[in-house]
Amino acid sequence: MNMSQKHQEAALSRCPGCEEPLEPGDLFCGACGYDLSAVPEPPQDRPTIAIATPAGEPAPGAGFGPSRGAPEPAPGQAPGSAPGADRSAPPPAGAAPGVRFDGPDASGDFELAAPAPAGAAPDPRTSPDPAPTPSAGTKVCVACRAGRVDNDGYCENCGHAQPRERDHMEQELESVAAVSDRGLRHHRNEDSFAVSTTALPDGSPAVVAIVCDGVSSASRPDEASAAAAHTANEALLESLPRGTHPQQAMHEAIVAAGESVNRLAQDPGQGQEHDPQRHQNAPACTLVGAIMASGLLVVGWVGDSRVYWVPEDRSSPPARLTEDDSWAAQMVAAGLMNEAEAYADERAHAITGWLGADSYELEPHTASFKPDRPGLVVVCTDGLWNYAESAADMAAAVPEDAYERPLHGAQVLVGHALDGGGHDNVTVALVPFAVAPQGAGSAYSSG
Repeated sequence: MNMSQKHQEAALSRCPGCEEPLEPGDLFCGACGYDLSAVPEPPQDRPTIAIATPAGEPAPGAGFGPSRGAPEPAPGQAPGSAPGADRSAPPPAGAAPGVRFDGPDASGDFELAAPAPAGAAPDPRTSPDPAPTPSAGTKVCVACRAGRVDNDGYCENCGHAQPRERDHMEQELESVAAVSDRGLRHHRNEDSFAVSTTALPDGSPAVVAIVCDGVSSASRPDEASAAAAHTANEALLESLPRGTHPQQAMHEAIVAAGESVNRLAQDPGQGQEHDPQRHQNAPACTLVGAIMASGLLVVGWVGDSRVYWVPEDRSSPPARLTEDDSWAAQMVAAGLMNEAEAYADERAHAITGWLGADSYELEPHTASFKPDRPGLVVVCTDGLWNYAESAADMAAAVPEDAYERPLHGAQVLVGHALDGGGHDNVTVALVPFAVAPQGAGSAYSSG
């Protein structure tokens, strides 16, 4: 491919065949398989007259995707800057050091497979001679129903990306449920979760919910979130039955999760000779978790995923139990901006704490509460709370029967995010907290 073709492909924002948004470096459309290298080259004698941007339209590449309080993109329009942008590009002016940008439209490291070689089977949608049917037991493309799916998850015939098992995940135990979805704009699901139950030394039950959000601007964020969720869950299942206090167990679990994510950057396949930016762009994720044990509710987190408390009696006030590790939260805490101003800023989603080899010193946050009435614990990524930010908004989005039907409640909350635009991966775990009513009091008290 010559240089002019490379520049041309980088400039394409939508597929000429189906109008789907493209990422820089795409060799063919992941939706319809259009060969982008076949687009005619632009003329060499380009005009020298500057073409002004129409009034009311932002300059190309301006902004970092929609922020809370910012206008939503028009239907069919890719929000913010084009996904897949150079992750080594400098952050917005004024950004504080020690932050990572992980907004709903942050770029990922997703790469499309190379186009099919010359002589490959023709697209059965346009060719009178359909491709031969793959042999029995071979995974068949969901789009053309003729091509074989390769090991990277793409049809060898039409190039269509196949649904992945991780695109939508659900799990329900007796006292906890979780749902995770890819969303409507991302190519893959970079969130992960783990839910489990165990018993304390006295035989009383303990319930665990861990939710992790891969940092899209990092490499292999899906692996980071999966490793962190699995490690934190396993650490809690090992320490709680031994009698470790739930708050101490949560702290230790987050530290262990951080170490597991750090090890991903030490993968021999990701050595310095292969990835010179590995220290600046190591696998990374956020983590938030909740433990229900012995009448206590313990939460722990690093990053901007959250825990909300929604009383079963909706006449009692809901509450948010975590504070974000983010630029916006720092501005509000310092009194430099009010919450509306901070979260409308393009730097709002810059996180100041995460799990990963390139993070600063890991400082897990933990808190213990003793609710005095039954309620629902909502553990979620920003893919949900972007559409229900305040405690009151989250409580309004939670269905009335979620306390009795947590899986249904989690499904409804994911649907709420998708109906709102689904700009990010969406993950939520619901933990019903059962206590006997003890009279008047606040929705929760700190321990």
